[in-house]
Amino acid sequence: MKKIALVLVLLFAANAANAEWNPFFGNAQNQIVVNVGQGVNSGFLIPPPSQFVPFYMLPNIQYSQPTTFFGMPARQSLNFGETVGMGKKYGWDWISLSIPMLWASGDVALLHGENWYYATGVGVGFQAKENDRLGAKLVFQFKISGGYRFNERWGGEIFVQHFSNGNTAEENHSYAFYGLGVSYNF
Repeated sequence: MKKIALVLVLLFAANAANAEWNPFFGNAQNQIVVNVGQGVNSGFLIPPPSQFVPFYMLPNIQYSQPTTFFGMPARQSLNFGETVGMGKKYGWDWISLSIPMLWASGDVALLHGENWYYATGVGVGFQAKENDRLGAKLVFQFKISGGYRFNERWGGEIFVQHFSNGNTAEENHSYAFYGLGVSYNF
């Protein structure tokens, strides 16, 4: 585990040195984002905003550095989040799904201006334990987001985020969240 973490840190440092202006960061080279999300009971990659459930991402701490993806501005991130469930709804005991998660992700700005962006991203990681909803520790993440940098330091983001096991286990009902984030660039 320590070797994997060291390799990830070295890759991040090498790519950050080559990055220039980026709509996620402006001219900064580092970013901390705090995200919170409201759970949706949906198996869709992009869930409809229906069947909100007592299931939350509280909080997701994201550390990012700028990079590019086929010439498009991008960011690479290490994420730590905790899913927190409360009560039962739609046949699920959401309390049993309260699990820490750790994943690496990349987001690409598909459209952007000076201070705004529309992005999509993917990630891979793991959750601390298996459960009835995902059936595996391995998780894959898909995200669509829109963001705005208020100034050189602060920004905000709205997103839809989906987690599944990529059909690596028999059960794969997925997690989905609508959320908000606050970013600090330095």
